[in-house]
Amino acid sequence: MGSLRVQQRLAGQANGPGPITHTLSEAFPDTATDAAAMGFVLARLPRSTAPILWVQDLLSRKEAGRPYLAGIGADRPLIMVDLSRAVDVLWAMEDGLRCKALGGVIGEVWGDPAALDFTATKRLAMRSEAADVPCWLIRRAASPDLSAARERWRIASLPAATHPHDAQAPGLPRWSLDLFRSRRRPPGQWVATYDRAADSLDIAAPVRDGAVATGDGAAGQRAAG
Repeated sequence: MGSLRVQQRLAGQANGPGPITHTLSEAFPDTATDAAAMGFVLARLPRSTAPILWVQDLLSRKEAGRPYLAGIGADRPLIMVDLSRAVDVLWAMEDGLRCKALGGVIGEVWGDPAALDFTATKRLAMRSEAADVPCWLIRRAASPDLSAARERWRIASLPAATHPHDAQAPGLPRWSLDLFRSRRRPPGQWVATYDRAADSLDIAAPVRDGAVATGDGAAGQRAAG
């Protein structure tokens, strides 16, 4: 199965008929300054030349830095908004979601500010769904408290895939994905490999050691004396 088809499977289908509209999702980096969440969020946005509104609060900007514009590509122009307070980030995101010409709205908020409560996330979700514009909150150094986000992800960087031509060079970037809450599909865990050339995610179940069987050989050893 190709990367694009796997990506579509991860996007899933809602329970019941009708198309899925875009809505609010949250991404929690496993390490506060990990850039994996940025990469994952950008890879999940619809392919479009429409601009992306990206809003950061002061601590996110200082601790995690700005998005690397050269890595996003000229076909995805960014409108960067630098603000100090979380309440201003939320206001700018909500205001941006009034514009249906945007390809997505992304906000970064550090910690658990009082302004980021259930009501604030509910407003973002409703605005996103009304405009059919995807909205993402990157929650750095935050706890997954009460939220109206339709999907909530934990994301971490993994060692790069093996380079096909040079074992000493890094291969394609990989991320650990944990969908721990969703109103659209069952939660789950995956490993994502980002294909730069195809601009797509290849999603696979994580490799785990098999559980030891209930009869782990002890009976056979007893029978053998």
